[in-house]
Amino acid sequence: MPGDRADSVGAADPGAAGPGVAVRHLDWPGCFNVRDLGGLPTHDGGSTAWGAIVRGDAPDRLTAEGWSALAAAGIRTVIDLRHECGDAGRPVVPVPLDDPGDTEFWRRWGGGLDCTPLYYGAFLETFPSRVGRVIAAVADAPAGGVLVHCEGGRDRTGLVVMVLLALVGVRAEAIAADYALSTERLEPVWAELGVGDQTGKIAAFLAPRCNGAGGRRCRA
Repeated sequence: MPGDRADSVGAADPGAAGPGVAVRHLDWPGCFNVRDLGGLPTHDGGSTAWGAIVRGDAPDRLTAEGWSALAAAGIRTVIDLRHECGDAGRPVVPVPLDDPGDTEFWRRWGGGLDCTPLYYGAFLETFPSRVGRVIAAVADAPAGGVLVHCEGGRDRTGLVVMVLLALVGVRAEAIAADYALSTERLEPVWAELGVGDQTGKIAAFLAPRCNGAGGRRCRA
């Protein structure tokens, strides 16, 4: 990742004992899936810096107390990945990730696969410039923390976070584990929306598309 943002993300003291996963989760009333990307191990033995980048679900639902918590966390830039940005009531930087006009791509990869990491590789190959714009927005953000979010903070945000963390050398298993944390964090969101827990539905959707040892090899 170019620029000062990259330096701050990767500048944590390798010998420092950072807080655990419980502290990475941020309690912002109104949101459910917000966490600091600090403390993740890198290939060089270091770890990512705390307070530089936060991933989350849409802040539209934040209460006044939640916005105060966001400010107290040092967030100064909010990057919205949604095609139609919500009314968060605060200034945001809209950088839509998806291209809904590419109907051929979404015919192939929509319909449920876009709710899993299975479409990430194809998305990066098809839309590298769209991903690049988001990375540039993070790198060029002014001093202070950056919040990157979509609606639920898992899939579009997960793709961007995967690239950001890979760029600063975070280990692949740590990136995957961070993505998986969203599963339990989003359960209250599904309940609030009245759609039920989506985890089982996604697993059922993927079952016929998966094969190999433990179902780890999947195809679209």
